[in-house]
Amino acid sequence: QVQLVESGGGLVHPGWSLRLSCAASGTVRSIWHMGWYRQAPGKQRELVARIYSDGSINYGDSAKGRFTISRDNGKNTVYLQMNSLKPEDTAVYYCHLQEIPIHGGNNYWGQGTQVTVSE
Repeated sequence: QVQLVESGGGLVHPGWSLRLSCAASGTVRSIWHMGWYRQAPGKQRELVARIYSDGSINYGDSAKGRFTISRDNGKNTVYLQMNSLKPEDTAVYYCHLQEIPIHGGNNYWGQGTQVTVSE
């Protein structure tokens, strides 16, 4: 039983920055990776970034060079630093946690937080 608590979404202007946070609480077994996905209206949900337990990172194409994912080992918290934001980044951003998929490992989603980039 895991809950993901997100914060940091909102309305910003193009070129501005935003930092998203996601803290996992509850009975966390063993985390394989945590990360962020986003979904814009009329579009498929896509990977933004994820970070594995060994520290390795995957970025989606849209995030490369602009976004940075990091984590706090002691708090089961993941961050997404979003720089040089564009209107195309407007979407609902979902935090995701994947437990090691053995011995009943599960995955969890946050409620989503709206990011809007507009003049």
